Amino acid sequence: MNAIKDIFSKNLRQSGIVFAFVAIVVLFTIVTGGTLLAPNNVSNLVLQYSYILILAIGMLFVIVVGHIDLSVGSVMALVGAVSATLVIKQSMPWWVGVLAGLAVGIVIGIWHGFWVAYVGIPGFIVTLSGMLLFRGMTFLVLNNVSLSPMTPEYQMIASGFLNGLLGGNGFDLFTILIGVVGCVGYAWTQWSSRRARIRYDQVVESMPLFIIKIVVVAAVVMFFMWKLSTSRGFPIVLIILAALVLIYSFVSKSTIYGRHVFAIGGNLNAAMLSGVKVKRRIFQVYVNMGLLTGIAGIVFSSRTNGAQPAAGNGVELDAIAACFIGGAAVTGGVGTVIGAMVGGLVMAVMSNGMQLLGFQQYMQQIVKGLVLLLAVAFDVWNKRRAVSAKA
Repeated sequence: MNAIKDIFSKNLRQSGIVFAFVAIVVLFTIVTGGTLLAPNNVSNLVLQYSYILILAIGMLFVIVVGHIDLSVGSVMALVGAVSATLVIKQSMPWWVGVLAGLAVGIVIGIWHGFWVAYVGIPGFIVTLSGMLLFRGMTFLVLNNVSLSPMTPEYQMIASGFLNGLLGGNGFDLFTILIGVVGCVGYAWTQWSSRRARIRYDQVVESMPLFIIKIVVVAAVVMFFMWKLSTSRGFPIVLIILAALVLIYSFVSKSTIYGRHVFAIGGNLNAAMLSGVKVKRRIFQVYVNMGLLTGIAGIVFSSRTNGAQPAAGNGVELDAIAACFIGGAAVTGGVGTVIGAMVGGLVMAVMSNGMQLLGFQQYMQQIVKGLVLLLAVAFDVWNKRRAVSAKA
């Protein structure tokens, strides 16, 4: 009972967003007559919003150190423009376009990191400048015209599926197997973490609650995988996204770099006095943001089958919203990769659900804006509640 009470008190920041996500999924499933969770629609959700989730991973680290990046939409557009120019106009192999796009993202990350970390200009100003600068460069590279189509190999990055590798009657066995492996891996890591915490006399949830958590997560994952397996199979872009989530979850929780990033956002002066090389870490955070923006730009240009001068307009707001809705603190120092993913999925499900219901664009923007405001208001209220409890 104490563990259950903690979910609704001490862990309210993280548990609240999960409950909200479940409620939103149930609501839109009902009002759309089940269309939201139809196999093809679940598959389309992965394809349409994967680049937002990739951006949210990088944005989380930027927000945690107390900064922001407003340029990711323009950088995505420039990455797509460079890749499309090489692949379509220069007839180069698809992988050359991918490497060039990644290089563009990293160079821009270095540019931003230098001005923010070593010159001392706030990230808001630097990336606002970048938003204008790199949008203009996109128009220059594309000469104000769109480029399409990409080669079939390039299109496979965001639109391809792995289907039929192991057979299956009416479903893709490979997709189901990936789900089983993922569930087993999740259960093993949770069990190992639980044993380690017990070894050091730390508080853990009761065994029944632990088992319920594993079963619920496994059920959700397998339901999702079943929907994919009965549609078009396992999306290639989901492999990219899953790999990034696993890597950056490990980086944020189990590496010196991750601890330093959260230390800087939690208390900058304490981090400096503890010997953390603050400038270097902030520089690395922006370089990492550039890399992930490059990946997102490649995925986006693959999904849209080309490059457009106005590509990526407003996506920075979706990425920022995903982080705040997922539990990141406005003042920095708090946030998780999984939370950012759940926040991004909340935005994705709301957008997709409203599209299925025929909501006009202005109404979709109004709803998403109110949800973001409520998420930040909840964060502020939660902090005040914690302070009052200590007092």
